[in-house]
Amino acid sequence: MTLPHALPHLGAVAGDYDILLCDVWGVIHNGRESWAGPCEALTRFNREGGHVVLISNSPRPASDVIAQLDGLGVPREAWKAFVTSGDATRAELAKRAPGPAWIVGPERDAPLYAGLGLERAASPEDAAFISVTGPVDDTVETPEDYRERFAVGAARDIELICANPDRVVQRGDQLIYCGGALADLYESQGGRVVMAGKPFAPIYDLAIKEAEGLLGRSVDRSRVLCIGDGVVTDVMGANAQGLDCLFIAQGIHGDQAKGEDGALEPARAAALLKAETTYARYAALELNW
Repeated sequence: MTLPHALPHLGAVAGDYDILLCDVWGVIHNGRESWAGPCEALTRFNREGGHVVLISNSPRPASDVIAQLDGLGVPREAWKAFVTSGDATRAELAKRAPGPAWIVGPERDAPLYAGLGLERAASPEDAAFISVTGPVDDTVETPEDYRERFAVGAARDIELICANPDRVVQRGDQLIYCGGALADLYESQGGRVVMAGKPFAPIYDLAIKEAEGLLGRSVDRSRVLCIGDGVVTDVMGANAQGLDCLFIAQGIHGDQAKGEDGALEPARAAALLKAETTYARYAALELNW
């Protein structure tokens, strides 16, 4: 088992990278508040000549999520470009317009569908495909609430397009289910699932394109560092792209990577990664400069 290098300070390796592809939820905020340390680290990286591209599995277009970041106090200086799973998923939805689509998710995710010309189906019985951003009410619902209706779609062999591959995220001190957990259920029922967000290639293609625009040249992939707390999204995506990764081990994994002294224990971080057959060059409990 190859251990990640413990990296308590981003500044120690910042000179090795031109581009940071940084996750958002779980790294720089928890859905209720932003964290000063990570915001300062990203701001410093930008200030010293680097370029931060935020790469999020939010199911909404980046243009719609920016207001959320502003509201949480994430400074604009902390990032230079922003791509989301919603951005990547819109291309998949457009291919399937006009549908009709049975749409599952909260009303706040409506911008995902704006201007695509999709018709809405009332149920999976009437749909040409299913589009999922997450539970309709993620404060109380679990994937089990969708088992019976998803079984109908799976039996009809219609695709489920998942705009947010995350299984769970931390909101304050609670873990809530995301679209990826619903997609897992649908797949377990024999249904076909399509995803464009992390860890899949389309969102990285968008992020690298943004990075090339910032650099004014092609990207040297050996000088790109991915940062994230999701093993099956952030780390697995970085591995698939052949990019270095800094695993933020405290996020959704709580204290599992801590030693008895409260510091990062590389062997415990490695165990979390190995469980999903992934590897990260670096690991830290949180992002700091």
